[in-house]
Amino acid sequence: MSTNNAPRGGIHRRNFLRTSGIAAAAIFGGAALAACTSAVSEQKAGGDGATPVRGGTLKVGIREDLVPANLLTNTAATPVLVGLVYESLIRYPNDSLEPQPLLAKSWQLADDGRSVSIDLRDDVKFHSGRPFTAKDVEFSLRTYADPKWSAQLRSTAAAITEFDIVSPTRIVLRFAHHLSNIFDLLDTVPILDSETADKLGTGETYIGTGPFTFVQRIPNSQLIFAKNPGYWIPERPYLDRVEVSIVPDPQALLNALKTGQIAAARDLAFRDAETLAGKGGFTVHDLEGAELQTYVGVNVTEPALADVRVRQAIAYALDRERIISEVFRGAGYPLNVPWPKSSPAFDESRNTKYTRDVEKARQLLTQTGKPPKLPLTFGPGYQEVAQIVQANLAEVGIEVELDPIDAAAFVKQLTGQQFRGLWVTDHSWAQFVPSTLTVSAYPFNARRNASRYESPAYTAAADAAWQLPRGTGPEAVNAYKAVTDQLLDGLFLIEVGVRYQQYSTANTVHGFAWTKRREPVFTETFLS
Repeated sequence: MSTNNAPRGGIHRRNFLRTSGIAAAAIFGGAALAACTSAVSEQKAGGDGATPVRGGTLKVGIREDLVPANLLTNTAATPVLVGLVYESLIRYPNDSLEPQPLLAKSWQLADDGRSVSIDLRDDVKFHSGRPFTAKDVEFSLRTYADPKWSAQLRSTAAAITEFDIVSPTRIVLRFAHHLSNIFDLLDTVPILDSETADKLGTGETYIGTGPFTFVQRIPNSQLIFAKNPGYWIPERPYLDRVEVSIVPDPQALLNALKTGQIAAARDLAFRDAETLAGKGGFTVHDLEGAELQTYVGVNVTEPALADVRVRQAIAYALDRERIISEVFRGAGYPLNVPWPKSSPAFDESRNTKYTRDVEKARQLLTQTGKPPKLPLTFGPGYQEVAQIVQANLAEVGIEVELDPIDAAAFVKQLTGQQFRGLWVTDHSWAQFVPSTLTVSAYPFNARRNASRYESPAYTAAADAAWQLPRGTGPEAVNAYKAVTDQLLDGLFLIEVGVRYQQYSTANTVHGFAWTKRREPVFTETFLS
């Protein structure tokens, strides 16, 4: 049972130069928004020595709009909305997989690992004023398991077979089998309001229990939030409002930050961040603990890519160090397998199997024959990575044609198994319990993945890791080794490495924090 408060998360910083720039579009004026987040795993307010100040509007710029139908998929602007408006039952610290209380005060996993009893806070209300109870936990978990939402951890939610509501503040969840990643689910699922759930997919309203309330969405322009006056943490949040502006163009986003039209920006170009580093006035936050991994995906049903030796040649050809240093400017590190360094599945020895070796790649292709020209598909923001991959493959004798598409089309091809050859993008979820990746994430799901890869051995290894009583410990580590071996042998995804999502903030912004899902946490944030 856990009853401790969550540790406060640290921040990795680089200084940025405050300078002038061309004014961005007029969307930065006028409307104000409020940011909403949980109280666990936050940066302590005033941790940089500043004294907390109440009030004010935090203006944030991001490059992607909200897609209401993808509310439970952790894509585009969803992490911002969820981080501001909603809360989950528990919260992982960014540097560990030890769950900490949030809407759940405490919990007890049964000795047989087949159920968990959860005790809830009794002082929490939805933004509508309705009290939060165990019925809302059941509703939210059942909604998350509904195939209509395509939620990444849906298979885990669907493995909950019984909801025993003991009282308004106590619920027991019973499982079809052991779930090593049950706390991943409880950390991830936002507690939803059943009375307004029919409006979630339309973008009309979002009602949660978090520190900020949803005010308005202006498609392709703004998301507007306001302080929740009835928040269960006394005297929080500090901010009155938050304005989140949608700015697709990275140069316009940079200029807006430099000229003070916004005080925080998500996903500036890495080069722009590096150019301004060390000059003062701004801070860049690498979202450590919420890693993204860049990879090259492979449609293994494409005849030219069906032979694993061709995929091995691609793995040996990739210059991972160049991609990390040139594209991400060192904000990450190369990997052969998906697990970040903080993961219980991380194994340094397994990250050297496909070190760049041009000659070995060429030798493999002499055994298989040169494949025909292949498409290399990528979405916005991945052109530089795609160009380096194209050059690397050309060096060993594989020709690829760059195939840029818009973000919506890319997601459709990813989830619909529609890629024609190779593709470049990021995946997430490896920062959680490793079994979550192989039974939940679209690229890795052992039963249905974007690569159309099928392997009884991989499925067996993924299920064995998932159906353990615990997600950490020696038994789990051994299971993850078996999964890693299957990934290295099958090579239906070829890892490049970790890269950190970044938020850049003016030094007038204090107490910025984030969750493992890259949700901004503004409960303790204030402006000076």
